[in-house]
Amino acid sequence: MVRQSLYRYCVELMEKAEIPDCGFDTLCIFQDVLEDKMPLFQPEMEVPADKESAILDMVNKRISGIPLQYILGEWEFWGLPMKVGEGVLIPRPDTETLIEDILGIVREKQLKSPKIADLCSGSGCIAIALQKEIPTAQVCAVELSEKALVYLRQNTELNSVPVEIIRGDVLSAEFAADFRDFDIIASNPPYLTAQDMTELQSEVQKEPQSALFGGNDGLDFYRSMTPLWKNALKKGGCLCYEFGMGQEEDIKLILEENNFANIKFSRDGGGIIRTVTAEKTEV
Repeated sequence: MVRQSLYRYCVELMEKAEIPDCGFDTLCIFQDVLEDKMPLFQPEMEVPADKESAILDMVNKRISGIPLQYILGEWEFWGLPMKVGEGVLIPRPDTETLIEDILGIVREKQLKSPKIADLCSGSGCIAIALQKEIPTAQVCAVELSEKALVYLRQNTELNSVPVEIIRGDVLSAEFAADFRDFDIIASNPPYLTAQDMTELQSEVQKEPQSALFGGNDGLDFYRSMTPLWKNALKKGGCLCYEFGMGQEEDIKLILEENNFANIKFSRDGGGIIRTVTAEKTEV
């Protein structure tokens, strides 16, 4: 089958299965299998039988509800390639807002070699992007899940960054007590509510629930992490969180209760209040 005909056939299959963004997903699969960034620029080119088979296999996986990113095995974050698969949260553009916030802090405070921790690191996308943007930084990535750690290690190697990888439970007071004198602590912890979990799209259900569910109101990690990890910050150091839509007032209250000041919120590309930065004022 020629490229254009195969593309149309795959899109139709996905449309019948009510897969969202089927044209985009099919194009990504074509790009991956055919190793061509613009595969439809040669619409009448014949697709080899083995390539056609591979494309149809990936399309069928997508129809079964497997996320496109898992099928491809790699996704881009902050312009960097990130290996992903079952057991790790897929990096999303919303999280790039957190990178922008932190780079702004580094510039504003003129930090030459900031000491940064990324908690609940998952694929390592936050830690790796920060290390790439600030080569002189000391960045560590903290993750508990063994499945996620596999991808975290692969991604530090793939992007050739000296991020320190630490396995540990960010909700453990004993573990948190070993960390000191950080300029910045960042985290994109689980923040979906119990209600959110009942309304997930089928492909999101394939992602690890431990990386999604944040308790009944989605705020369990913020309530636990904030008092534990504020002690790991220098005076004047910043805590930077990503959170879910509509959670900003609760997050602000948690930060205020823990004596953080200069609390600032940022919106993501969709205009949703998505991240917060806050400064530690006490010793």
